[in-house]
Amino acid sequence: MSKIRTSSDPAAMAPPPRDQAARHVAFLIVPRFNMMTMMTMIEVMRIANYLSPAPLYSWEVLSFDGQEITASNGFTVGTAVPDDHIRRGETLFVLGSWNAENYKNTHTLAWIRRQARGGVRMCSVELGCYLLARAGLLSGKRATTHWSWMSGFEEQFDEVTVAEQLFTIDGQMMSCAGGLAGVDLMLRVVGDEHGERLAGEIADQMLYHPIRPANAPQRRTMGRGMESLAPMVREAITLIEKNIAEPLTVPEIAGELGVSQRQLERQFKASIGCTVVQFGLLLRLQHARVLLISTSLSVREIATASGFNTLSHFAYSFGKCFGRRPSDYRQAWPEKDATPSWPGTLSKFLEALENRGAAKPMQILRKTSG
Repeated sequence: MSKIRTSSDPAAMAPPPRDQAARHVAFLIVPRFNMMTMMTMIEVMRIANYLSPAPLYSWEVLSFDGQEITASNGFTVGTAVPDDHIRRGETLFVLGSWNAENYKNTHTLAWIRRQARGGVRMCSVELGCYLLARAGLLSGKRATTHWSWMSGFEEQFDEVTVAEQLFTIDGQMMSCAGGLAGVDLMLRVVGDEHGERLAGEIADQMLYHPIRPANAPQRRTMGRGMESLAPMVREAITLIEKNIAEPLTVPEIAGELGVSQRQLERQFKASIGCTVVQFGLLLRLQHARVLLISTSLSVREIATASGFNTLSHFAYSFGKCFGRRPSDYRQAWPEKDATPSWPGTLSKFLEALENRGAAKPMQILRKTSG
C-alpha cells in the first residue's frame, strides 16, 4: 500500500499558509474516495498560486475515519481531524466514491450540518452527494452525481432534482460528477473569483482543453460523442433510457420517431453495433445493478423497476450479462474483493455477441425481454 503526503503531514510540500491565501478550501474524504479527482482539483489551485504574484488558495484534507485514508486506487492520504474552524464563505468539498452510498458515520454527517449552518459553501463530489443528502442539505436542490449511480441516488432521495451533467451550482450548494469534471468545476470557480483569463492560463498549463461548461454531458457512447451518432439513434437511446421500467417495443420507438422499424434497426446496428433490443436489455440490466447496489429494494422489486415481467427472466439475463446472481451484487465493492469490477459494459456485450454468434444471444434476448 502506497502513501501520499498531504498538507496535514508536516513533511509534505504544504500549500501556502491559510492566512496568506485569498481563499481556503477543505476536502472531507471517506474511505475508497477517488484520489485522481481530488488531486486534479488541488492541481488547479496550485497552478493558480504559481501564476499569481500572491497566493490565491490554501487547502487541507480532513476525515473522521482515521489519520490515513485509503483511496480506491490503494494509495493512502494523511488527513487532519475536522474541527469547527472552517469559516463562513470558505468551501468544503465532500468526496465519496465506492460504498459511499452506504456511508452513515453520524459524526461526519453532524459536522457537515454544522458547517452548513455556519455559512460554509458546500460541494459534493461524485458520491459525496449521499453524505450531503443524508445530512439533509440537498432537499429541494438541484444536484449532480456520476451517471452510473444516478438512478440509485434518485430512488433514495426523490426530493433532490438530479441533472446528468458535469457539475451544478445552486446557490451555496455545488455538486460535481467526479472524474475530470472536477477540473472543469475548479476552473469555473477560479474564473468566477479571479477572471476567465487566469482560468484559461491554468488550463494551458494543464494541457486541458477545451474547458467544458457545467451542462456538458457526462457520457460518450463507445468512445464517440453522442453528437456524432445519427439523430435517429440519439433520439432512440433517449427514449430507451426514459422508459426503463416499461420498455417500449421497437415498433413503438420507430413510431415515436416517425421512421420505419427497418430503417431504425439499420441505423442502430451501424452506429452502435447491436440491435435496439440488445442495447435496451443492456441498459435495463445496468439500471438493475445500480439499484441492487445503492437501494434496499428487493430483487423482485428491482426486476420490476427494470422492466422485467418475471423474476426468473430477470435472474437469467442478469447472470448471462454479469456472470453472477443479482443477490451477489448488493455491494458495489464487496469487502472480500481486492478491487471492484463492472463487467457489463457495452464493449464486453458486443464482444460476447461477436464471439458467440448472433443466433444464441438473440435466443437469450427473446426469452429475457419479457
